[in-house]
Amino acid sequence: MNTKTRETVVVGLSGGVDSSVSAYLLVEQGYDVRGLFMDNWDADAEGDAGGYCTAAEDFQDARRVAEELEIPIQRVSFAAEYRERVFSYFLDEYSAGRTPNPDVLCNTEIKFRAFLDYAMRLGADWIATGHYCRVRRDDNGAHLLKGLDNNKDQSYFLHAIERDALAKTLFPVGELEKDRVREIAVEAGLHNYAKRDSTGICFIGERAFREFLANYLPANKGPILTPEGQQIGEHQGALYYTIGQRQGLGIGGVPGTDERPWYVADKNVQDNTLIAVQGHDHPLLQHQGLIADQPHWLNARPELPLRCRAKTRYRQADQDCEIHPRPDGKLDVHFDRVQRAVTPGQYVVFYQGEECLGGGVIHQALLAQDKNETAIKTENQAS
Repeated sequence: MNTKTRETVVVGLSGGVDSSVSAYLLVEQGYDVRGLFMDNWDADAEGDAGGYCTAAEDFQDARRVAEELEIPIQRVSFAAEYRERVFSYFLDEYSAGRTPNPDVLCNTEIKFRAFLDYAMRLGADWIATGHYCRVRRDDNGAHLLKGLDNNKDQSYFLHAIERDALAKTLFPVGELEKDRVREIAVEAGLHNYAKRDSTGICFIGERAFREFLANYLPANKGPILTPEGQQIGEHQGALYYTIGQRQGLGIGGVPGTDERPWYVADKNVQDNTLIAVQGHDHPLLQHQGLIADQPHWLNARPELPLRCRAKTRYRQADQDCEIHPRPDGKLDVHFDRVQRAVTPGQYVVFYQGEECLGGGVIHQALLAQDKNETAIKTENQAS
């Protein structure tokens, strides 16, 4: 029996199998477990009649799990907080020509701030979620570790939460493989043991992304150009596309070119133009480094320069790099090996072994072919 036999844990029950098993494991460990279902997208208030949000179905799953585990559950709306702290930022970033990751901000502002604050007002000692992460606690505080299932590790999305939030959080499935989580759900008699994992924009669900974004940022067609300035197609709105994107360009039959696919290499939302190049490994898609803004460290700021590993996308393998401080407070990150399609607006996340150190927002990507000249050029464009 866990020594913290009657400490109270409020679990974020989403209706999915991971949070459900998390609640079950905490019950088995002797905690006083309470469920909380978060409503964070108000389709009526947003004028969103697309019918894509699964909140009603998810709540019914969460409510049924609570009944199966014999724990209380509340349904709480954080839609106003989501709109103000997450979705407005999401739209601002796209408007500025960057590609944001709302899941990171959703964790920072909603799950580990609004939800945490609400749970503490309920008298909780801890909160818990179904994230595949782990926490190591020592005299220096709480340390965020990768989940043991490498295919499900979600530390990338939690790198920006506040350290006091991490100190109050439990991740019951972080020590487990996904297959074992489903097995436990079956053993526990949870009805949703086979429910498919959710994907899509955090709390908004799966939908045709460009059509959804057009509800808030109207389409404005423009030219797709080669780096030399030749028009080779027409896009639906430069802000809808991301660096390295292949799908949806509609480029074909360009005189003087071969059959290799085209990729977005750059975009200019002021001129409403896209630059496209041929070939997955075109030089304009190869980056040796980046400049990171808004650096956030989960524990004490490490001494810089620092050798560590980093990733610029969730599914990317960790890459060897070196971090240097900049006078403006940003970070220079130089990779040992060239990285493909580093994208402003996304996040670079730093690791030492299994520990997530923190990260920052990608402000600029530095081309491998001439990173110094590129840095100056991009800095001038940014200012």
